[in-house]
Amino acid sequence: MFEFFEQLLGTDLENAAIIVFNLILIESLLSVDNAAVLATMVMDLPPHQRAKALRYGIIGAYAFRGLCLIFAAYLIRIWWLKPLGGLYLLYLAYDFFQSKLAPPTGDDTLNKEEKWFYRITLGWMGPFWATVVAVEVMDLAFSMDNVFAAVAFTDNIYLICTGVFIGILAMRFVAQWFVRLLERHPYLEYSAFIVIGILGLKLFLALPCHFCQDEPWAEWIESEQADLIVSLVTAAFFFVPLLTSSLLNWPGRRRV
Repeated sequence: MFEFFEQLLGTDLENAAIIVFNLILIESLLSVDNAAVLATMVMDLPPHQRAKALRYGIIGAYAFRGLCLIFAAYLIRIWWLKPLGGLYLLYLAYDFFQSKLAPPTGDDTLNKEEKWFYRITLGWMGPFWATVVAVEVMDLAFSMDNVFAAVAFTDNIYLICTGVFIGILAMRFVAQWFVRLLERHPYLEYSAFIVIGILGLKLFLALPCHFCQDEPWAEWIESEQADLIVSLVTAAFFFVPLLTSSLLNWPGRRRV
């Protein structure tokens, strides 16, 4: 039976387990971050409309992630999507750390007026439905985040589908637990975006690898050994801070 699954996955079960475990971590953390952004987008609505707008947003998130799951097999065949997705993940990491370095504005709501799709729909849909449209557009972008992050770990379509499916489940079952974990260990959010930057760099390296396929370094970057090293490094960015925090109280934990 083990041989059957190894042939199906195209790798040994130990490597597959490490990849899937990393996918669980990054997909869950991305889902928490996505949920936090969506929550800020509805804060300017009346209280009785916020839950309704978020409910529509969750439905859209499920739909878009399902579509990404269906089309993932086709997306990974388009080679230039990898470096493009890598640039996007690098931008996400840059934008996160840039926002942390910027002086606080005192406003926790996302400025929807800066989004062109919100301005277009506001006039003839009204604030509520324009917010729903804005939430759905963000859902589409977040769904691509999950696919690009999964592709950065592996080209195996079965593992990619597992990662995207985990992202769907994480939105429903894991997000609340991760919120509590981040409340107690806020530094893990920085770890998550460092990992996103690493994955973005790995994806972007598909560009030189595509034009230098016969070079030894390009073959190594595309190898299972490189995938395993990236998986171990990304796991270390989560577990080493948790370990040092528990043993040495560094980074410090937040009392909740």
